[in-house]
Amino acid sequence: MKKTLKYSFVAVILFLLVDVGRYAIYPDVSDLKKTNPIPSSFMQYRMEQWKEDGLDKQIKQKWVNLKQISPYVIKAVLISEDDKFWKHDGFDTQGLEDAFEKNLKAGKFTAGGSTVSQQLSKNLYLTPSKNPIRKLKEAIITYRIEHTLSKRRIIEIYLNVAEWGDGIFGIEAAAKFYFKKSAKNLTAMEAAKLASVLPNPIIYNPIGNQKFVLKKSAHLYKIMQRRGIVIPEFTEIMKPEIDENNTTIEENNSSIGAIESISDEKNDINKNQLDEQIKDESKKPIDDNKTLN
Repeated sequence: MKKTLKYSFVAVILFLLVDVGRYAIYPDVSDLKKTNPIPSSFMQYRMEQWKEDGLDKQIKQKWVNLKQISPYVIKAVLISEDDKFWKHDGFDTQGLEDAFEKNLKAGKFTAGGSTVSQQLSKNLYLTPSKNPIRKLKEAIITYRIEHTLSKRRIIEIYLNVAEWGDGIFGIEAAAKFYFKKSAKNLTAMEAAKLASVLPNPIIYNPIGNQKFVLKKSAHLYKIMQRRGIVIPEFTEIMKPEIDENNTTIEENNSSIGAIESISDEKNDINKNQLDEQIKDESKKPIDDNKTLN
């Protein structure tokens, strides 16, 4: 009996070592340099769920490259999910410590502390399971992705495979579904609302009136303002317009009540500036603002 238990224990350990260890060479993450991974493991997981529930549903997803995504989206998502993205190597130790403390205080799993690269590893190759074995696999894949792909490619893939609602994957599908526009035309507030639902896009709706979404999107928007990412509308509207003779022109603009009523020319200039800022994302840590409860 003791020998049987011993052999069974050894067999289980060997199985776990093989099951986890295979991710050191599988899958071939170098394919991600040129291949767009559609469908992802998470998409397949959702489709299997629908099939089991007898639902006839289809995934909504359309791939767009990084240049076709509003810089506001990239900023809002990184501030929300991984504020040190451009500096770390796939793992945010401080984020993990903070998440551990939150979970300890809550007495249950409430915060993950996962970086964008970790989330991407899970979305592409694993399942939503929160067990320790899955986290080990995720860590191995994350390490390989970070040492194989550029940061720009990582965030591009992430934004194209992230879930933004029931059957809605990728920022382009989300932009079309919720705001009836392309991802490249999303405003800062729209980007903040989309970023705010990422913790649980099945429960939260970016265009709804849920307290969490309203509070978090406002928080993200304020951070973008403080970092100079968003030009406040009132300041922009009140600047006098100058003609060729250096004469002030009185502006009759009826859009003062909008949150982000910036002129097309100024908006284009601001977006070009954002492209440069994206490369140096983590200059100011997120904790320079009040934390959401």
